[in-house]
Amino acid sequence: MYLEVFSDNPFATNCWLLANEGSDEAVVIDPGFFPDRVLGLLTAAGKRPVAALATHGHFDHIGSAGEVCGNDIPFYIHKEDELALTDPMAWGSGFPVPTVSVGEVRTVSDGDVIEAGGLAIEVIHTPGHTPGSICFRLPDMVFSGDLVFRGSIGRFDFPNASQEAMIRSLRRFLELPDHLAVYPGHNQATTVGAERTTNPFLLQLV
Repeated sequence: MYLEVFSDNPFATNCWLLANEGSDEAVVIDPGFFPDRVLGLLTAAGKRPVAALATHGHFDHIGSAGEVCGNDIPFYIHKEDELALTDPMAWGSGFPVPTVSVGEVRTVSDGDVIEAGGLAIEVIHTPGHTPGSICFRLPDMVFSGDLVFRGSIGRFDFPNASQEAMIRSLRRFLELPDHLAVYPGHNQATTVGAERTTNPFLLQLV
């Protein structure tokens, strides 16, 4: 598996790039900043993007989706966060940010499987940080967005966030097998097992 991360941006947001071994087709998760640099990493690796996915609708995770996708590459986002693209304030961002123009938007729901680049990526709806926050599950890994970080969790004090929904989503995260690698929206990678046994926010739920 090809896996690379770009986090050199003002929010240290992780933009994950992944592809099957030997494939030149890559998936971009959370294209927030500096599309030229993200696309440059793919070019250097001999890859080209065939889909972009958002774990949620905050601008630091979707801000460069239009430039990464152009008019031909689909952009996947949960239906509850689609409004973040066109009217962030009405969606409930809590602060003014630019709109994001994407040529082809495809909304997803819990349990959907995104087929892209020879990958089958399961959508797990984990609201709380935002109404449409989602995790992306593959056989040996999960991209957790701003649900779970190494040693911490995402905020739930935004206007459209929910502490109750966040707790339910964290409990759902704890149902995942310990061996899964966790690639979060910020900070370093971890595993489900490591967070289950050391993350102070999750220890309260075990």
